[in-house]
Amino acid sequence: MTSTALPFSDLAQGLREIGRQELLPRFEADIAVDYKADGSVITEADHAVDARVRALLDAYGQNAPVLSEEQARGEQARILETAPTFWLVDPLDGTSNFAGGMPFFAISIARIEGERVTHGATYDPVRDELFTATEDTALTLNGVAPPAANRLPATELGRAIALVDYKRLDAPLARELACNAPFRSQRNLGACALEWAWLAAGRADLYLHGGQAPWDSAAGGLMLARAGGAMCSLAGDPVFGRSLTKRSAVAARSDTLLADWRAWLTPWTANQDPIS
Repeated sequence: MTSTALPFSDLAQGLREIGRQELLPRFEADIAVDYKADGSVITEADHAVDARVRALLDAYGQNAPVLSEEQARGEQARILETAPTFWLVDPLDGTSNFAGGMPFFAISIARIEGERVTHGATYDPVRDELFTATEDTALTLNGVAPPAANRLPATELGRAIALVDYKRLDAPLARELACNAPFRSQRNLGACALEWAWLAAGRADLYLHGGQAPWDSAAGGLMLARAGGAMCSLAGDPVFGRSLTKRSAVAARSDTLLADWRAWLTPWTANQDPIS
């Protein structure tokens, strides 16, 4: 299905209503917090948004299966292995931020066809910012080109702002980045899908993450590509793949900047195994 055949713009707008009705009233409202088997945080908001996004897709006639972060792992694997096309949903990107009162979280969805991410949308209800892109259209923020996208990417690492998640990196690399970073400044905002959207929109120059699930990178990776950026894993493989295996992510707002970023990283990642 092409982006013109799918009413994606209208569908993405539906995320606004979901975010306003399900997330904002629960934010800083002392809701119960629970923990998954892997120790990650989950709340009633995750489940509420998951149900609403499924209903939204159904309302727009999207009959392809839904793979959500909140599904059982066996069902996730079945969809990845058998569905030629499916929707990938992160109902609440940045649940720990949400539960802790930090206003940096989002809803993120992506449409997967074969190995391709064809559509992506990420909605930040706190700032009322809806980032969208398709494989045929440019990145938009609330329907227009992001203002920060007019800022040219840094031309050298020493002038770049980086988004780096330290806790999933090998210790020697993390120490080197903390003590002898090649970039000008660093941030870790705690919501992967929204960080990708910010990178694509020109609010940072570099990205590094030691291991992401497919719903973390799918929509934002498409956005970055459509905005002229580039990305790969630490081993040089694609960041997104039809697998539940977490993949590292190295990205930048330009091919040239990515090449420099990877060259700096190479001595610290030479033994990184490629994805099998």
